[in-house]
Amino acid sequence: MRIAFLAAQTEAAQQARARLVARYGDSPPGEAEVIVALGGDGMMLETQHRFLGRNPPVYGMNRGSVGFLMNDYREEDLPARLAAAQAARVHPLRMRAHSATGTHAALAINEVSLLRETRQAAKLRIIVDGKERLAELICDGVLVSTPMGSTAYNLSAHGPIVPLDAKLLPLTPISAFRPRRWRGALLPSTARVVFEVLEAEKRPVSATADYTEVRDVRRVEVREDPSITLTMLFDPDHSLSERIIAEQFTV
Repeated sequence: MRIAFLAAQTEAAQQARARLVARYGDSPPGEAEVIVALGGDGMMLETQHRFLGRNPPVYGMNRGSVGFLMNDYREEDLPARLAAAQAARVHPLRMRAHSATGTHAALAINEVSLLRETRQAAKLRIIVDGKERLAELICDGVLVSTPMGSTAYNLSAHGPIVPLDAKLLPLTPISAFRPRRWRGALLPSTARVVFEVLEAEKRPVSATADYTEVRDVRRVEVREDPSITLTMLFDPDHSLSERIIAEQFTV
């Protein structure tokens, strides 16, 4: 099996890569059958973004902190683990953010979030599939998450955890002030969501797709892009679907 080893810049990840390369060899990423990413969840996202459009299977091993998207780190029997691994396939979100400087496009594996830039709360209008659903949301921000990303920022903002095969996108407010009791919505994965920034000069808002940020946006469009598939590999006794279900029972 041709394996490419990529590692975060931390000492633990770099040392792990050196040991694994000495044991199993190292193929160029473009020629590898599988990429092993060493680090934390950020390293998994970085690796997926790096190879968007090529869709190599990526098997993560945790040399970071949380490691929700990573498998346990073990150096023994790696080819056998890779052969037995189960694939989780997800589609990213595509963001088109319109600002005073033009239109900016980016992809998000976890979420697209809008956040206020100053002390002033953001005012947003929410349109779903061409229909206005919320005329004015006063808040710190709002986000649209993929099912995989529903356990990340979305969960921290008290949004719902969504199973991978649910074909749903959580739409979650961040510190909503008005409507005070609005807790968000679950949208079909085919939904096209538009956020219009109200009073944009007085209440500037930024938009971020994973780690691509656009400042001073006026309008942001978000949809799932089914033409792009990302493949992550997980040990069968700890699949991503199982982790997402288990996370809902974590107290």
